[in-house]
Amino acid sequence: MDADTKNFIHDIIDEDIKEGGAYAGMRVHTRFPPEPNGYLHIGHAKAIYIDFGTAKKYGGLCNLRMDDTNPTKEDIEYVDAIKEDIHWLGYDWEDRFYYASDYFEEMYGFAVELIEKGLAYVCELTPEETREMRGSVGVPARSPYRDRPIEESLDLFARMRGGEFPNGKMTLRAKIDLASGNFNMRDPVIYRISHTSHHRTGDKWCIYPMYDFAHPLEDALEHITHSLCSLEFEDHRPLYDWFIENCSVPSRPRQIEFARLGINYTVMSKRKLRILVEEGLVSGWDDPRMPTLCGLRRRGYTPESIRSFSERNGVSKTASTVEFGFLEHCLREDLNIMATRVMAVLEPVPLTITNYPEGKSELFLVENNPNRPEDGERQVSFSRNLWVEAEDFMEVPEKKYFRLFPENEVRLKGAYVVKCTGCVKDENGKVIEVLAEYDPESSGGNPKDGRKIKGTIHWADADTAIDAEVRLYGNLFSDPDPDGGDKDFLKCLNPESLTVLKGCKVEKSLENALVGNSYQFMRKGYFCLDNKDSSPKNLVFNRSVALKDSFKK
Repeated sequence: MDADTKNFIHDIIDEDIKEGGAYAGMRVHTRFPPEPNGYLHIGHAKAIYIDFGTAKKYGGLCNLRMDDTNPTKEDIEYVDAIKEDIHWLGYDWEDRFYYASDYFEEMYGFAVELIEKGLAYVCELTPEETREMRGSVGVPARSPYRDRPIEESLDLFARMRGGEFPNGKMTLRAKIDLASGNFNMRDPVIYRISHTSHHRTGDKWCIYPMYDFAHPLEDALEHITHSLCSLEFEDHRPLYDWFIENCSVPSRPRQIEFARLGINYTVMSKRKLRILVEEGLVSGWDDPRMPTLCGLRRRGYTPESIRSFSERNGVSKTASTVEFGFLEHCLREDLNIMATRVMAVLEPVPLTITNYPEGKSELFLVENNPNRPEDGERQVSFSRNLWVEAEDFMEVPEKKYFRLFPENEVRLKGAYVVKCTGCVKDENGKVIEVLAEYDPESSGGNPKDGRKIKGTIHWADADTAIDAEVRLYGNLFSDPDPDGGDKDFLKCLNPESLTVLKGCKVEKSLENALVGNSYQFMRKGYFCLDNKDSSPKNLVFNRSVALKDSFKK
């Protein structure tokens, strides 16, 4: 986030830190608090950009804190993945890495403090009874345990901690306002019993704090100045402030809400993404069709493109849905500058240059990237026998078809001009070989040689090309709003979201392809080596994005 970037959050912070402001003289301190119950997705990237970027803008600090208050779904696997993703995006929390579980003892103490102040009580309503007694607009909630004596609640809460009661038997509730128009304030549960082993604390605890109770206390204990949250927490802010005001915390953070990121043709609920993984509808959290950061990374997205996407979407209080095409546009902009150009034939058919000497071969120099002349050139071999795309030949051409057809000339990218002389078919009439003659005077295929050749096609030398598997990805969902209304998002899955092409032919230089590098397959798109399934004996390339920009600027 640039120093001159401005949004409504920065306007608030500017007021807070100026002379006479609530945080005058204090260093801006933010935090990113993911729950380690799944992998981060593109929506989290926006929050990371806002949390870490805001701290950087003001020369402040940003903590990374795992919100591990729900041990039933949490795992160290997710903790490690979250840290990897944040580092990959280019952000660092330095030595400020925390867990909510670091503060379990302090949180318990604050809960006891609330009971002693008459501001919390042990409730024995079942979850069903609690819902039944929650009331409605104009009708207060009820609890027969609200006036339980303080000493009795203290005793029961200690026994809850001691493991005397089964799950669901009792909860600790804050004593606020059963008639509040904000239902979050109607004596919310702040502790529940859960006899579940925690990935860090083991079986030390059998009661766990609720997020609405834990979050403000964690912020206060870490001396966070500005707690930046997504918009769904706006109605929770009075509760956040209530806990800060009524517990003897060492600081008073301020919560500010911003609109979450919405993207069409996808879902960004970790619960729903987990269903896709657990039901085997995708290959894993890192499936390249998933909106997870590890999935986008495997598909070939760059951290620069995701940061650009986050910045250009801006920060507002109004929810909106962004075109997936804009995310692709940001990636395409980045890869156009950095990707190496190579030739790869995805659906190959042989092209024989009948007047080219048998046994002869030569090398042509081609640019690695015209946008990066410093990357230099590489050698591409050429011989009598080539591979071209099946779609680049038509025996009877359509209107405005300028590629290979009988008597038509085309340029072979970086090599010669050739004239198609016909084809060979099998017994079923399928074209199995295209025939052509080359013009020896057109060496290098120079498009500025004055010849009016309308078509230029890519190719691969059959004598040196290597085989590869290529995976083409489309949107995971066929519906632009799979999360909308009462839709079953699973019924919106796109059955054509993955196309696997075997036996593709790629130029020999790609035998040295590296994971993390991007390649433009000429005329076909941007690709990367798959970081999981590819091997030197079985190259697998994922298409990151097509060349054509569908985003409506």
